[in-house]
Amino acid sequence: MKVVGLITEYNPFHNGHKYHLEHSKSITGADYTVCVMSGNFIQRGEPALLNKWSRTEMALLNGVDLVVELPACYVLQSAEFFAFGAVKILDSMNIVSHICFGSEHGEIEVLEKIAAILADEPPELSLSIKSFLAGGISFAKAREKAVISYLNSQYCEKTIQDIMASPNNILAIEYIKALHRLNSTIQPFTIKRFKTGYHSLEREDDIASATAIRNMLQQKDGVMDVKSYIPSASYKILCNEISTGRGPVFMEYYNSAILTQLRKLSSSQIKHYPDVNEGLQNRIADAALKFGTCEEVIEHIKTKRYTRTRIQRILFDVLFGMTQNMLEVFQQSGGPQYIRVLGMNDNGKKLLKIMKKKASLPIITKAASYKQSCNPIAKQMIALDFLTTDLYTLHYPSAEQRKGRVDYLTSPIII
Repeated sequence: MKVVGLITEYNPFHNGHKYHLEHSKSITGADYTVCVMSGNFIQRGEPALLNKWSRTEMALLNGVDLVVELPACYVLQSAEFFAFGAVKILDSMNIVSHICFGSEHGEIEVLEKIAAILADEPPELSLSIKSFLAGGISFAKAREKAVISYLNSQYCEKTIQDIMASPNNILAIEYIKALHRLNSTIQPFTIKRFKTGYHSLEREDDIASATAIRNMLQQKDGVMDVKSYIPSASYKILCNEISTGRGPVFMEYYNSAILTQLRKLSSSQIKHYPDVNEGLQNRIADAALKFGTCEEVIEHIKTKRYTRTRIQRILFDVLFGMTQNMLEVFQQSGGPQYIRVLGMNDNGKKLLKIMKKKASLPIITKAASYKQSCNPIAKQMIALDFLTTDLYTLHYPSAEQRKGRVDYLTSPIII
């Protein structure tokens, strides 16, 4: 039995995702597909356009067999922690034979070489990264320069630069690195990103990036504009979520909530959140008092070293109370503590039956069952998932839909 694992956000599920899903099955020869998906917030530090259940339904109707949730504490982190959390879940299922991810480079060999170096991180590489960081550049750029120096012309310098500067390549490297660190038997495959780039607003034929689609939906008559770029099943779900007032949800909806929380904290308290260092806490605290929107705060703080995505993730970590200490405790405990099922089709039911016998982590299909867990780390982790959902639904366009405890009341989607 061949099972391919996918790590996704489906924000929303579009034609490019459909291509990736079908091609992943083809090149791996997989009989089944399992998807680890971000919940109601995404890795770039924004709310998802639609809630996790509607996006799960999109995935299932377009051919995914089983969808499980990546805990929120791993979603709203750097590529390294995001990738580790997702890969750990796939590995813990003990049924996944392959993992397939998109990349701008499209060839696995160089990605594996870079990942192996970063996973082992020899002393000379660590020293080189520190040296470049001292020059005031971002960690990503410092690591890129250090890898180029370490490889010492085994590959063209521009090739390494291009690979390590592209978002999907960066995630691909982190996925492979996580496989190394977990000693996983899962075999990695990559597919060259099809047509438009990750952040591109361009449209080619029937393909547009999720960024372009979200941008269209913020415009007048945007719902009609996106119809050509997403599968019909996805489009029906999108229209239904809009008509019922559950979407779309955008970053600006969180201005008051985030700024309220920031203004309650001192700079010394902000310092305890992930990715806050070297005085960044002072810049954040100062901007929160000077400006009235998150966009103004981000524009005021961001630099080459402190990117927009990094700052956005920090803002939501603060909103949800996800501190650096929490993340360290979770990592020291081995990472994700459970496999939370969001939905399945008939094939997914078969996979779930096998997983219940083989998985090395507990499987959660009913949210309330976590209360019976004797694992305090798991309780803390899933409580954060429930909190993020409660604060997500609170920002639905329709006030009538802004109910809490939705995680308790919603069963896995079954197609």
